[in-house]
Order: sequence, then C-alpha cells, then structure tokens
Amino acid sequence: MARYIFITGGVVSSLGKGLASAALGALLQARGFSVRLRKLDPYLNVDPGTMSPFEHGEVFVTDDGAETDLDLGHYERFTGVAARNTDSVSSGRIYSTVLEKERRGDYLGKTIQVIPHVTNEIKDFIGIGDDEVDFMLCEIGGTVGDIEGLPFFEAIRQFTHDKPRGQCIFMHLTLLPYLAASGELKTKPTQHSVKELQSIGIAPDILVCRSEHPIPEKEREKIALFCNVRKEDVVAAYDLKSIYDAPLAYHAQGLDQAVLDAFSISPAPKPDLSVWQDVSDRVHNPEGEVKVAIVGKYTQLEDAYKSIAEALTHGGMANRVKVKVEWVDAEIFDTEDVAPHLEGFHAILVPGGFGERGTEGKIKAAQYARENKVPYLGICLGMQMAVIEAARNVANIKTAGSEEFDHEAGKKRFEPVVYHLKEWVQGNAKVSRKVGDDKGGTMRLGAYDAALTAGTRVAEVYGTTAIDERHRHRYEVDIKYRDQLEDAGLVFSGMSPDGKLPEIVEWPEHPWFIGVQFHPELKSKPFDPHPLFADFIRAAKEISRLV
Repeated sequence: MARYIFITGGVVSSLGKGLASAALGALLQARGFSVRLRKLDPYLNVDPGTMSPFEHGEVFVTDDGAETDLDLGHYERFTGVAARNTDSVSSGRIYSTVLEKERRGDYLGKTIQVIPHVTNEIKDFIGIGDDEVDFMLCEIGGTVGDIEGLPFFEAIRQFTHDKPRGQCIFMHLTLLPYLAASGELKTKPTQHSVKELQSIGIAPDILVCRSEHPIPEKEREKIALFCNVRKEDVVAAYDLKSIYDAPLAYHAQGLDQAVLDAFSISPAPKPDLSVWQDVSDRVHNPEGEVKVAIVGKYTQLEDAYKSIAEALTHGGMANRVKVKVEWVDAEIFDTEDVAPHLEGFHAILVPGGFGERGTEGKIKAAQYARENKVPYLGICLGMQMAVIEAARNVANIKTAGSEEFDHEAGKKRFEPVVYHLKEWVQGNAKVSRKVGDDKGGTMRLGAYDAALTAGTRVAEVYGTTAIDERHRHRYEVDIKYRDQLEDAGLVFSGMSPDGKLPEIVEWPEHPWFIGVQFHPELKSKPFDPHPLFADFIRAAKEISRLV
C-alpha cells in the first residue's frame, strides 16, 4: 500500500509546486523507494489539449495518449517514471465522468452533489495504482482558497481519513516575501495561507517556504510556532541557477528527511545522489557554448516550448556544452529577411504548432538552414514546413502547402503536400477522424512505433532501426509525394510500420538536417538525454568550432 504525499500551494501561484514535487520524487528514489506523481488541476477544461499555449504553456503527452499539464514533464524528467493517463485529472474530467454516470442511472436516482459524488470520484482517481509504488505524490493545482479547488481539498481531506493513520501527509508551499524598505522577510502571508488550509480541515505536516533570501532562525521558529509544525519541518526553497539543482538543494535543506520523519520511517535509507551530482556538474561546468535559434510562433511564453528547452539543455549536458537558446518569432520573416536574424547561430530548431500564422517564416528558416548548412531539427509542424520547403524550392512543386491552411482559409490555395490525417492504425485497431470532429483528444496521440531505414543518419543516431515516439498532430506528409521528393534528394528515413505514414525525413548531404513528425523532447531527461537532441547539439558543437 502506497504512502501518500499531498502537495498544495498558497499565497501566489507559480511558486514551483511541480518542481518541488518532482525533486522530492527524485530524492525518494535516491533512497531506494519507488514513486509515482500525479497532478490534480481545478480548471474546467477536460484536459489542456484545446487550451492556448499562451494560456497554459505546453501540452505534455504521455505514452498512452493523454494530453496533460506541463508539470508531468517535470515529473518524468526528474524521476524517469513514464506518466500515464491516470496521472492527470481536471475538474472538467471529474465532472464529465460524474454526469455520464448520472445519465446512465448509475446513482440509482440520487440527487447528485459535490459531496459525496464529486469528491468520491476524485478519491477513486487518487487511489488508482495504490499497490504499485512506495510513495504516491499528488500535487493540487492552483492555490488554497481558490473556489474551483475546494472539491479537491475536501477530497484529499476525506482521503486521509479513509486511510490508516500515518499513511498520508500534507506538504504546503508558500511564499516568504522580502520587503526591501524594512529589510526583512515577512511571515504573515505564510501564516494566513496555512490558516486558510486549516479552515478546511487540512493541517500541513511540512512547510516549504519559497524565499529569495536566507530565512533567519527567528523567522523559522516563528513560522513553526504559528503554523503548528516542527521547526525542522520548515524547509527553505531558494532561487536556483538551474532547476536541476533542486534535488541537491532540497536534500541540503532536509526535505526528504522531513518526509521520512513524518512517516516515521527509521532508520532512513541513505541516499545515493551521484546521478544528480553528475547532472549538476555538467550544468555548471560546461566546456563550451553553442547558440540555438528556436523559430516558433509562441515565443512570447517560454513555457509553450518547455520540454524542447529542457531537451536542448540535456543535449548540452551530453556534450559538455552550454546551450544558449534564443527565441525567434517566425512572423518577423513575413516582412524581414531571414539571414540577419539567423546568422551566427550554430543550429536552428523549428518546433510544432497549429494554424497558418508564422508558417511562411518557418519555411524560410528551413530553407536558410538547408542552403547554409546549419544543423536543423524540425519537430512536428517543423518537419512539415521543411518538407514543404523542399517541395517548393527543390522538387519544383511551387504551390506546395498544407491542407490545414486551406481549411482555415476556406478555399484551395495549395497543393496539399501535407494533408489531414483521416485514418491510422493504433495497436490492432483502425482509428478514423473527420475534419469537423471535436478538437479535444481527436489527434494522433501517444506512442507509436516507427521503422528506420538502415544506413541513414537517424538509424545511426538511434543505434537501431526500430523506435517508438510520442505524437500529437492532425496532419501528415502525404506519402504520394515521396518519390518526387526523394528524387530531389530528401530521404524518407523513418516510416510507420505499415509504410503509410512518414515519420522522419533528412537531407543526407547536409551536415545535420532532420525533421521528425513526433515529439522527441517529451522523452528526454537530464540523466538520459534523447539521442536526437544529443546528436543535434553535437553537430552544433562541431559548427561552433568552425566559426
């Protein structure tokens, strides 16, 4: 039976609950325990799949095809435990399930209420896989006091009473603001946050206090006294130069020991932190620097490309270099020349996205990389734009474009080298989709196998000809253009097992030019960099030595 750790937040959002949860998971693993991490989000969307990246950041996709909060990416990167559909839930999904049961008559005519029906559904979700791991870490999105979060707080309160005593603890993240005028940290916001939590029946066992300045012993004692926790359970969370310092920093502050003490686990197994010491060493002691341009359309919010930015960092770790990322808005190429904006970069990455805005700029970025021999990695839409560029400028298909953009414009403007994917094989079943289907959850989602052509660059990079990667897209490169494009020199080096869907393209005469239909960034980790990102940065490192 798992022990449960519920992580809540107060005062303000974006304090780093996801990072704290992930780092704690990594520390418990370092002591020999197995862990699983979950995110409970109070928003009413069924999942973040239809939310704008400007609203919510990136959508993280699991192997089993769930579209989830980006915090699950942190969980995977720090623990290496592959997230599942049962590791993320929203209020929208909970209420949808309850209402579906009501329509079927599952409640036998009862009046449906938040308590017990909604809270029971939440508790059932939390308890999935109870016997699979030693520790289950459940993060509650938002902050205590949010009206939409109340059913989740009530559910975890009830859940702890349903379990044997000592089976669950609460960890609460708060802010200790520093007032420069008075030169002191203020504990009152933390006190009020804890008071709010206590008013709904939850008493925190551990307080993690985010602060820009060291917490004096007097303030630590004050927090412990007024928040009814031991002084040893007031853990400081300081700003870090790298998120990958978090496990070591939290260990130094005694977070993992405080958790084990709260569960009365004694003697506590000694941690093996060698992996994180190596990660920290690679982050802080690079032996060079490479500059990578990310040419995208959501560049105003870096969280929109969170996994890509982290995967590039991992690629830098693998090559002992610092990766300096610069965000380039693809739309500026609608009116400005590409070269002045991309000169001086050692590599160019064009990420995924939806809609026509900025796509012509991405096509020009792919052309610049191809013609100037700059390493290029195109992901999802970035691959499709590289194929369209090749079709227009090399294979003489002058009106090449995507059916996606014609759908938006309501008329046919392009020869659809990229088309709307209407059916594909998932496992042993055929999946069908129509253009007019609902937007949520209707894409090709999750892990799919791909077969690589022996002797190609990607086969060399992966060291195998059989891979599986995570997808999230509605449009595919049309296989009927393969011969024409390959005659022009673009190689289709990876295909779906049935040979119908292009997965990878590359220019073999180029130093490093690869486009992939999937999202390799979702499987990269600091202690296990994805091979594509590791080799991409290796190629950039070689270019940097020539400049």
